[in-house]
Amino acid sequence: MKKLLAVLFTSILAVVLVACSSSDGGDSKSAGDSVYDQVKKDGVLTVGTEGTYRPFTFHDSDTNKLTGYDIDVINEVAKRLGLKTKFEETQWDSMFAGLNASRFDAIANQVGINAEREKKYDLSLPYSKSTAVIVTAKDNNSIKTIDDLKGVKVAQSLTSNYGQIAKDADADIQSVEGLSQSLELIKQGRVDATVNDKLAVLDYIKETGDKDIKIAAELDKETSSSGFAFLKDTGFKKPFDKEIKAMKEDGTLQKISEKWFGEDVTN
Repeated sequence: MKKLLAVLFTSILAVVLVACSSSDGGDSKSAGDSVYDQVKKDGVLTVGTEGTYRPFTFHDSDTNKLTGYDIDVINEVAKRLGLKTKFEETQWDSMFAGLNASRFDAIANQVGINAEREKKYDLSLPYSKSTAVIVTAKDNNSIKTIDDLKGVKVAQSLTSNYGQIAKDADADIQSVEGLSQSLELIKQGRVDATVNDKLAVLDYIKETGDKDIKIAAELDKETSSSGFAFLKDTGFKKPFDKEIKAMKEDGTLQKISEKWFGEDVTN
């Protein structure tokens, strides 16, 4: 009987000790840390990006260094938060799958802010705004409005905001990896158009001098704001929003914008 009581007492004591260690003592602070807290401890922010979407995220032709507007902005935010950045490059259509799998902490790739994404992810304050445009071959005069996309072949990244615009217009969507591939397919006559970011298209035309394509229409009602994306409740949104707001107020964000676009695209 005494032996049984001793065993019971030992078992109860063990349960009490486990309960105590699970409360305010021991490693409870580490267990309760957010992902952001852990990243702060490690000192490295892992960022998902395409690396092929000029002028936002691409490799410099001379140095092969990853650069671009989005890269500069997130590097500045990270610097202000005391973090170094590590970039993981991937195709746009697999970008959110990588975030979902925690391959990286944030996405810096002109992520359009919309209600559907805000249900699934934490999105930062916007750091750029732009307008959607329709691009066609230079001799294509049949597409002048969004309604003209119905039933025609349009090259799009399936999960982008611009892909959704084309879908809503009942276009025949041809899946591509990004803007460069879309424009090549247009020039080859394999698709009729693409819907994409005005700033990216203007930069492409400026850099390449390509006269085989044109902006056929500007969709004034399709203005998009872009922010950084994080998994829900990981603790990144609040500190990122604070630094983006500070960068707007002290002129840093405008300075980065003017470096890449020659004007302020942040408002």
